[in-house]
Amino acid sequence: MYGTNALRAGGFLVGNLFAALGGVFLLPRPAMAPGWADRRRARARRWLGTPAESSPTTRRWLLVNAVTGAPAGLLALLVLANIIVGVIGMTAWWALPAANRPRLWVDLRIDGWGDALGLGIPQVLVLGAVAQYVLPVLARAQARLLAPSGRERMAARMATLTKTRADVLDAHGAELRRIERDLHDGAQGRLVAMTMELALARQAVRDEPDAAEALIERAHASAEAALSELRDVVRTIYPPILADRGLPGALSAVVARSGVPARLDVGELGDVPAAVETVAYFTVVETLTNATKHSGATAATVVLERAGGGLRVRVTDDGVGGADESRGTGLAGVRRRVLALDGEVTVDSPAGGPTVVTVELPCGW
Repeated sequence: MYGTNALRAGGFLVGNLFAALGGVFLLPRPAMAPGWADRRRARARRWLGTPAESSPTTRRWLLVNAVTGAPAGLLALLVLANIIVGVIGMTAWWALPAANRPRLWVDLRIDGWGDALGLGIPQVLVLGAVAQYVLPVLARAQARLLAPSGRERMAARMATLTKTRADVLDAHGAELRRIERDLHDGAQGRLVAMTMELALARQAVRDEPDAAEALIERAHASAEAALSELRDVVRTIYPPILADRGLPGALSAVVARSGVPARLDVGELGDVPAAVETVAYFTVVETLTNATKHSGATAATVVLERAGGGLRVRVTDDGVGGADESRGTGLAGVRRRVLALDGEVTVDSPAGGPTVVTVELPCGW
């Protein structure tokens, strides 16, 4: 749409002008600089349409933005402001006191409709063309300059990998403790009880056959309960349905029993590693569970497709939005699983919805 790109570009450039001025005050406050730089980088990435990435280095950003942001932002501010002045000059010059009437181009006062139209229309057209065709190019060029350098991206990647590896080790330890606790408190206790009941039944089988039969029935019930709990533990490690039906079949079952009416769209997947299948499965289970519990959604869509060398999982619901990982909605667990495989998670959940959770998982190992 005409003008939309120009306004976005102008807003981005003017924002960088104020960021350049603010950066001067941040130099003696280094603790505040990274957050400031990352917010401006996020604006640059949205302008370029590239994935989010932060950088621990801010000196280069502050310098580049100071050198390029001030003149580019000042140009954008002057262009947009003079477009407004030109429109006012053409339409409202007569409503202003003579001393306050706007001046166009080289300080020429508007004193009649001839001046207003003769000077105002060319000003608006010329500056409008600059805003429409020059400002987006300028904004894109500056966004590329402000994006992290290759060294900064590598440093950020290493920091992310270090953190995710630590998180994986912590999560692995917590998972082992959970499995041990579930086995000890559940199946193991029931098996011990079953062993004791069978021992008592063996002693009573000759003298008290009725009591022995009751003990055997209790032991049988304990065995069934222990098997059920063992199946539950196994499902949390690797869902058996994945081995039986594959990822599309397993997700079909998940979608069919979802609390929110859901539709599954599966493309050509090819060979998918078991670890990736597991993470994709739990991603869909968790996001549909979140939609059922928290979003108030009436419909959801699960899309599974190959994306380059990886697998993309996208879950969309029409709920109220506002999903927040910090509130313990399960998305943090999804992120930990995905990052453990060097994948990426994007959560787009504005207030009012919809919520879109996109997971990219590498498959080319």
